Amino acid sequence: MISTSARLLRLVSLLSTRPTWTCRELAERMAVTDRTVRRDIARLRELGYGIESDPGPWGGYRLGGGTRVPPLILDDEEAFAVAVALREAALSGVLGSDQAALSALLKLRQVLPPRIAGRLGEMDATFVHTPRPEGSQISPGVLRELAAVCRRGEITRLSYRDHAGKDTVRDVAPYRLVHTGRRWYFVAQDIAREQWRTFRADRVVQVQPTGRTVELVDPPDPALLVSRSIAGVVYPLYVTVRLAHPMDQALQLVPPTIGTHHPDGPDTTIVEIGGNDADQLVTYLLSLGTRLRVLSPDSVREALLRRTRHLFEDNRDSQPR
Repeated sequence: MISTSARLLRLVSLLSTRPTWTCRELAERMAVTDRTVRRDIARLRELGYGIESDPGPWGGYRLGGGTRVPPLILDDEEAFAVAVALREAALSGVLGSDQAALSALLKLRQVLPPRIAGRLGEMDATFVHTPRPEGSQISPGVLRELAAVCRRGEITRLSYRDHAGKDTVRDVAPYRLVHTGRRWYFVAQDIAREQWRTFRADRVVQVQPTGRTVELVDPPDPALLVSRSIAGVVYPLYVTVRLAHPMDQALQLVPPTIGTHHPDGPDTTIVEIGGNDADQLVTYLLSLGTRLRVLSPDSVREALLRRTRHLFEDNRDSQPR
């Protein structure tokens, strides 16, 4: 089932291709119920999108002219770039909630020239997004507050809930927000402990600026700090492998958020990767699709040999059984 955001974008694209559509026609094209179409039309109207309708069984929906969006001084490429960025923000949930990005996108599309709207329609018809990762999403309000205190360099009283559900309150010196492609992380210095910390932004309960600013001395690389923090999660089992690739290529195969890397000469790299059990680690190693040697532990090496032997036996005959 496609997401609501993707469905609304698809609905707008269909409405723009013909002067009018009946509810039944839209439902069939989108593979949803008539009720879903009516609900989506109502949501588009709430977002300020002009959609007109005619009553009766043979009535239909059509796009109306925009009245609440002022003209934008953008050339074609600028308008297309802004629209694509808003589309990705709405579909990926990078801002936690898709409401603001989706609303802005629909309003922008209402005033775009047909040549640009047509290019976006082509994207809607051909691009497919995988489902968002499970888990809590950051509140856009909290994201704005964290960005503001980082920009001002203002000491902040942070209410935070850790992975065990325990609430803590601490004073921090904000530095940067880092997005990994899946989550937002807040990088700050814990003032009492004089330590640099990373906080999952979706676990921030409250942000209270104190009005006191601080000048940070020799701050770390925030992206590297977050990568090391994620890779430093304690797992029940670790595997050490030698990859037949130099360090730069090994980092592309196994991101620093997944493993820790050490060069082993000019052409090979030692990588340590954590997992829940041997089978999970073997599945990941096979997914790399490259030559490697398991250095330790024996349990992962044996599990890898068993898996590859089974694959060999299942595929050794030229004719299917």
